[in-house]
Amino acid sequence: MSQQAAAVETLFLHADGDSYRVVALRDGERVFHGTLDCKETHAGPRPGKFRTETGSSAEPRDPQEFVDIARAATRIRISQQTSTEGRQELQELLDGYQLSAKVVRTCRYCANDGAYSPITEETAIKTDREHICPDCAREELERELAYKGQFTGQAQERLEDLLLEVQDLDRIVDLLSGELDPDLTKFDTISATVDDVDPVQTADLGLHPQLQSMLESRFDELLPVQSLSVRNGLFDGAERSSANHASGQRPRADGDDQLVVSATATGKTLIGELAGINRALTGEGTMLFLVPLVALANQKHEDFRDRYGDLGLDVTIRVGASRINDDGTRFDPGADVIVGTYEGIDHALRTGKDLGDIGTVVIDEVHTLKEPERGHRLDGLISRLKYYCEERADTRSTYSGAQWLYLSATVGNPEWLAKRLGATLIEFEERPVPIERHVTFADEREKLRLEDKLVKRAFDQKSSKGYRGQTIIFTNSRRRCHSISRKLGYDSAPYHAGLDYKKRKQVEGKFLDQELSAVVTTAALAAGVDFPASQVIFDSLAMGIEWLSVQEFSQMLGRAGRPDYHDKGTVYMLIEPDCTYHNSMEMTEDEVAFKLLKGEMEDVRNVYDQAAAVEETLANITVAGESAKRLNDRMLGEIDTQRAVGKLLEWEFIDGLQPTQMGRAVTRHFLSPDDAFRLLDAIRNGLSPYEIVAEQELADEEL
Repeated sequence: MSQQAAAVETLFLHADGDSYRVVALRDGERVFHGTLDCKETHAGPRPGKFRTETGSSAEPRDPQEFVDIARAATRIRISQQTSTEGRQELQELLDGYQLSAKVVRTCRYCANDGAYSPITEETAIKTDREHICPDCAREELERELAYKGQFTGQAQERLEDLLLEVQDLDRIVDLLSGELDPDLTKFDTISATVDDVDPVQTADLGLHPQLQSMLESRFDELLPVQSLSVRNGLFDGAERSSANHASGQRPRADGDDQLVVSATATGKTLIGELAGINRALTGEGTMLFLVPLVALANQKHEDFRDRYGDLGLDVTIRVGASRINDDGTRFDPGADVIVGTYEGIDHALRTGKDLGDIGTVVIDEVHTLKEPERGHRLDGLISRLKYYCEERADTRSTYSGAQWLYLSATVGNPEWLAKRLGATLIEFEERPVPIERHVTFADEREKLRLEDKLVKRAFDQKSSKGYRGQTIIFTNSRRRCHSISRKLGYDSAPYHAGLDYKKRKQVEGKFLDQELSAVVTTAALAAGVDFPASQVIFDSLAMGIEWLSVQEFSQMLGRAGRPDYHDKGTVYMLIEPDCTYHNSMEMTEDEVAFKLLKGEMEDVRNVYDQAAAVEETLANITVAGESAKRLNDRMLGEIDTQRAVGKLLEWEFIDGLQPTQMGRAVTRHFLSPDDAFRLLDAIRNGLSPYEIVAEQELADEEL
């Protein structure tokens, strides 16, 4: 017996044209492989030619050696993929030597490559009308991915998991070509959850008569999160305040400060409105409603004016543009309701503007505190605004300070944040309808085709409540909003901050009347988009030149599905592999996609670098002078006040604990120290305004 024959444990035979592939294995490893040709004899089929292969060369062997190997083998297997005639010929050949063989299902790709890979019903992967093993299927998928473009490890892992799940390579390849097979695109379902909260009846609130009457005409009971807020002190003292107002006495406010964390469209915004409007009507001070973006401030300003103007309340607005053009024509500090951006109100504080008696401060989107660029400014604003209210209460016996309400859909560490803000946590985790999340891959052009298909599919269906499916498409630029909207087959409209109020109201009205199949909006406006959509499509995962955070993504997808309209929400992420929207982006869109899908909410915690610490300390000194350390100490982010003051003295931004003229200019325009020095150098070097802007843009590009 030859050495090769002695080493064989399994002998595998597989048809290869007119010949048979022979694979000999021991302990699962291939010992050798070759080919066998049969010849017909009077006794039946017998070995005719036998060759073993090494690399690209074949070495002839004595045909009797095949018989020796077959006799030495523990088991002999014949591939099921071999034709019926071929299997019969091999069985007859082996019978002639009193050898038995079993027919097994194997991978043809492996067999053609001289390998033996048995497959079962559980492991076989379908492709091109046959079945192959998982390893070969993965290799074929990798070839397809290489052809389509670069895929990250997570995207490839996702597709490989799908491949093993559905056991159909052709379906996965179709998915890469833009097919919307829901069984493949579906990533997961966020289940509907219900918190059992006994609702508060509107008639039992005991608010100012005008507000009470308006509420009772709109609804009989509060939503669950609103009921939780009321039961935890939102209107403490409201009945007494209303009675005092009727008797002409000046009331004192004592409602609890609250951090309200609840999913999108659960009614948390109305909590802030009701507390603030009630106080404004009962003479307890102005409602200050703060949002992060000018577009949202404009929207809230118009909404509040329409909703509460008939109650005799004046509504005004203060946005960040005031730092450039502070003519005061739009802002009335004596108004009953002030809507402002964070920057707009902070600018008023930094420049010593009178904001009147503030009775309620509502800070919407308070999770902005965690953002690297804007977080420290919101943190500083809260501290400065609290100082303003404290100082005013100390000097005016008729003013009792403000109630603070912080609103967010997404906070990773709500208990910690509530404690640091000195607020009662109102956390409501109900999701009224389930949300299906889908992922598919497409380039920019293919995305348009898929969006059109998805929008049509949704609009052509009605929920059990009788409403058509309507879509919000989020993208990363105003120009792309218009481009997508123009190319959708059904009526749709762009919706972004560049549209005037009248146009936006027209779009909102048409959407509510189900005249539009979709609105296409920017991610930057996501917080303020309030359309009852059944479907959300992410055309992009970027907000401008920044990738979305987990909080932003969660808030945006939460727009899909309303309990009074829809049975479920649907979210589609259209991902372009290896795509970035700006050279500063370190991750690609497919990497970001799975980070967002699997990510946990980021904690709201702040670590300030020297620039942020110095900027906020200068603003606090400008507002509070010698009390600046107290303002620094209560901010969420830790600031080394002594070190920051030392830098401000070194740079001559302060003199003692008072801002210099230069320091006032720097803080008035929200400049970081680097920005300030860059502008100073440019001015001293005689650069024109256009050149200064260009220098600043170039510096921002390099960040």
